[in-house]
Amino acid sequence: MSPPEHAPPAATVDWLALCRRASQGVSEVLERYPTTADRSQPTGRGEGGDVALVIDRAAEDAIFAELESLAVPVTAVSEERGHVAIAGGGPTHVVIDPIDGSLNAKRGLPFCSVSIAVASGPTMGHVQLGYIYDLACGEEWWAARGGGAFLDGRRLGPLEGAETIELLGVESAHPDLMAGAAGALMHTGAGRLRALGSIALTLCHVAAAHLDGMLSLAACRSVDAAAGQLIVREAGGAVAFPDAGDDPLATSLALDMRSRVLAGGSEAALEAIAAHVSE
Repeated sequence: MSPPEHAPPAATVDWLALCRRASQGVSEVLERYPTTADRSQPTGRGEGGDVALVIDRAAEDAIFAELESLAVPVTAVSEERGHVAIAGGGPTHVVIDPIDGSLNAKRGLPFCSVSIAVASGPTMGHVQLGYIYDLACGEEWWAARGGGAFLDGRRLGPLEGAETIELLGVESAHPDLMAGAAGALMHTGAGRLRALGSIALTLCHVAAAHLDGMLSLAACRSVDAAAGQLIVREAGGAVAFPDAGDDPLATSLALDMRSRVLAGGSEAALEAIAAHVSE
């Protein structure tokens, strides 16, 4: 399908406003499915490889409805639908995790989010806007490339970076992975671990200095980290994708990207984490 003749260019879109409308739509989805039994209905596997719950599909539908209403040529990269050319597609990429922390959302645990990144090209370095909405407490995190990072309108950073890692966030906290990484986690010097269950929000809490750093024990996808990595970097922190190459900004936004993600409140904090867990 070719784009409408007078489709506005993606550069003219108020992407922050779109993200806000989309997040409201996802919040309404969760209200329609209030119980764990309601939310647990499987709908097959999404393009990202995980079983998609009914809330994942409905949340994605709400976000795509906002994108499609613009009639702007973009390439959407979404956890359930994969790569979708909207209005004919284009170089602008919109990278979507409709519900990051689906297991928490399914069980009613208050730590899950909408994650949307808008990029001018196909890599993490092209991300111009990162937006994450905490579906439980309503906190709004966002960053504009070169314009800083914000929590509910309050500018974050600049991060100073703790000399020691008092609190370290751990994602993909499967028991076997935790057991296998126990020695490495101990050698980071972390005082305590926090396994919260949403890569996107855990990155946000590094950006706000609530955590000194974070890592995922298993490979994440682009949709998990595209928005959060910009929020960390714009707050003054550092991010790495050790399984995707030496340059984190060159990491692909394609859905088949697979790498662990590491972040710290400073380059030194990131290096302290990476030194023990990046092999």
